[in-house]
Amino acid sequence: MTPGLPPIVLVHGLWMTPSSWDTWAERFRARGHEVLTPGWPGIDDRTPADVRRDPSALEDVSITEIVDSYDRIIRALPEAPIIMGHSFGGIFIQMLLDRGLGVAGVGVEPGQPAGVLSLPFSTLRTGLPILSNPFRMRKANRFTKRHFHYTFGNDLTRQESDREWEGSAVNSVNRVFFEGVLSLPRQKTGITRVDFHKPDRAPLLLISGGIDHVAPPAIQRATLRKYAQGSALVEQIEFPGRTHRIVSQDGWEEVADYALDWALSHARNTTREASV
Repeated sequence: MTPGLPPIVLVHGLWMTPSSWDTWAERFRARGHEVLTPGWPGIDDRTPADVRRDPSALEDVSITEIVDSYDRIIRALPEAPIIMGHSFGGIFIQMLLDRGLGVAGVGVEPGQPAGVLSLPFSTLRTGLPILSNPFRMRKANRFTKRHFHYTFGNDLTRQESDREWEGSAVNSVNRVFFEGVLSLPRQKTGITRVDFHKPDRAPLLLISGGIDHVAPPAIQRATLRKYAQGSALVEQIEFPGRTHRIVSQDGWEEVADYALDWALSHARNTTREASV
């Protein structure tokens, strides 16, 4: 780790483990940063194959439980970090910034926090296997190879997508999905709520993938409009041709470098105020 550079905390998304960040983490470490990639409760440091063999620890894990676990990790750091999150992790980092944590945040193809009502058809389609059976809200559905091809591998052949599934996919944390969707119309009371007007929030970048089926650019544009009501810095950029697998898709280096360069150039000038 190079003295003077902030640490980086990477928050993975639904259907993934911390290994989804291996590309970015290695690149950021090569640039001198300490990089932490904690797993959600129930996933922790287990491999995707391990989680698929026994997904029981994912059952009934809540959004609050997940965000609180990252909160504790960040507050224990000697310096306030840059916080980046992908997909649902991109919602969680917005919640962490709302708590006053971090010197800068990057949401990589993030879903929407409470109050952002944009819900494109492709997003609904990605959630149907979970949302269609509310009796399994506290379970951990298997993530099929067919559904993975639509959600993450839509730039790949089915054979290529299946190989990606083997290396990275895990069961769904159903409760997280239900809580996220049920929060959308409840800007002031939803579990994923943030204060869009918060003036002292760390700068936030929203990254969109042009052909992302899970959280397409319409969601980040709608989120940006909400944040534009406040005075804190929030920006959005779209990378054409990128799927929901943006952190490992060919050309991921361009996205990773942009994210880190933006965060470093806009980070709050503090080493500790954001995490005490």
